Amino acid sequence: MIVPRRAVTGVLAAALLLAAGCSSGGPLPGPGSPPGRTPARSSSAAPAPGESAPPAKGSVTVLRTVAQGLDSPWGLAPLPGGGLLVSSRDKATITRIDEKTGGKTELGTVSGVAPEGEGGLLGIALSPDFASDHMIYAYFTSASDNRIVRMLYDAAKPAGEQLGAPDTLFKGIPKGVIHNGGRIAFGPDGMLYAGTGENGRGEQAQDTASLGGKILRLTPDGEPAPGDPFPHSPVYSYGHRNVQGLAWDRRQRLFASEFGQDTWDELNAIKPGDDYGWPDAEGASRDPKYHDPLAQWHTDDASPSGIAYAEGSIWMAGLRGQRLWRIPLRGVAASAPPQAFLTRAYGRLRTVAPAGADRLWLVTSDTDGRGAPKKGDDRILELRVS
Repeated sequence: MIVPRRAVTGVLAAALLLAAGCSSGGPLPGPGSPPGRTPARSSSAAPAPGESAPPAKGSVTVLRTVAQGLDSPWGLAPLPGGGLLVSSRDKATITRIDEKTGGKTELGTVSGVAPEGEGGLLGIALSPDFASDHMIYAYFTSASDNRIVRMLYDAAKPAGEQLGAPDTLFKGIPKGVIHNGGRIAFGPDGMLYAGTGENGRGEQAQDTASLGGKILRLTPDGEPAPGDPFPHSPVYSYGHRNVQGLAWDRRQRLFASEFGQDTWDELNAIKPGDDYGWPDAEGASRDPKYHDPLAQWHTDDASPSGIAYAEGSIWMAGLRGQRLWRIPLRGVAASAPPQAFLTRAYGRLRTVAPAGADRLWLVTSDTDGRGAPKKGDDRILELRVS
């Protein structure tokens, strides 16, 4: 299905919007943003009875540096028995980090990866049945496309030989020097979700026959998941520019971060089958065809990659913005203006992942060719948040 394109005119003014049905009855203004706008389209999931918002103000404490000296780290997957797996975009390796000592063990190199520009070995995730099948899933850029594979992890083998050959589950995602998406995550439903980019060709985002500029939903074997909104298609939502963050809240609602072009980066509440507007809308629009973001930022302040849910808030890593954003939630709406933490303290921030009830892992991204690496970069940090 191809959705007719309609240019968005006028100035996108709201820096923070609340979804329809929020108890405050309207949007919260951000800095320099006039109140009075309501989203053109919002998720149907309203706050549940008794669902309270977290405090408007939160906190972040850097507890320690877990590991350093990482090369172009991108994806992070905590192991259930302890340890962290981290992918290297440019080296195409997966390394196990001892989260207590910071020691590194290279599992091996993922064959078939062709790093170029923003492409390479990107997101990783563990199988929902990892305890029994020991499978690692990965999203990577090959010589011809972006694809999703799975590999057997055998810790009994010598270092460097612990990864089995990649089994390709899904391929044909358009690749480019830019906008490759790359985040994968298993949802509460046991299905595999993937954020893809439109590799600089915005028209792909509005074409539901294309895999570019989408959130995909697949079975663990790489087939379109039951209940997907388009028949025989893995497309879950469309009209995205470059999705690199996926996270679910405690009520199993999906959120995604998205890179803007020149004006607005976005945090979206994802509803299956909805159109998020790109390339016709960047940030909030007045067009009812498009699902407006629940929060948006100027690109200098965010350029978001990974997100995680903890303590009632979405935590969003900023690359160009070099900061960690906290977006407190009530339902699928922001309940207070976003807060920035760690601004320019650790450079570019790529990935954030839950590490416990009030803990997060945070991965820096200063060795990706766009940062200014310092001695010890790149790093994994442990944070305490509220």
